[in-house]
Amino acid sequence: MRIVVDDLSGAEVIELLQTHVAEMLDNSPEDSMHALDVDALRKPEITLWSVWEGDDIAGCGAMKELDPTHGEIKSMRMVETWRGRGVATLLLEHILGVARERGYTRLSLETGSSEFYRPAVRLYERHGFALCGPFAEYTDDPHSVFMTRTL
Repeated sequence: MRIVVDDLSGAEVIELLQTHVAEMLDNSPEDSMHALDVDALRKPEITLWSVWEGDDIAGCGAMKELDPTHGEIKSMRMVETWRGRGVATLLLEHILGVARERGYTRLSLETGSSEFYRPAVRLYERHGFALCGPFAEYTDDPHSVFMTRTL
């Protein structure tokens, strides 16, 4: 598998992100859904990576710089047929490595609080993330789980 910085121009990654946003809207109240659309992911403070096996996209994930020492994981999404095959772990480890290279001392994330999001929470817990309060522009929300990890 290869992980590449994605310029968000390919149909495969755009479709995957559109599916991601739609599924987040189906599983979170609209005012509690924080997934970014393709245009928002094109901002200079955000880097998005896609994961490929040959010509097939397996997943994607992004990191937003909140400040020179703090990053946020955004838009982690695996293609349904690739779930449970280690792609999310591979990508998360890559993002953690890049965060360290950039000199971040902390990496945080927001995900949903319903049962639908439990697999994501478990993935992050396995990689050293712990529950925390809201960060950046987030506020307390019963539909959100906030997690952070020191690097």
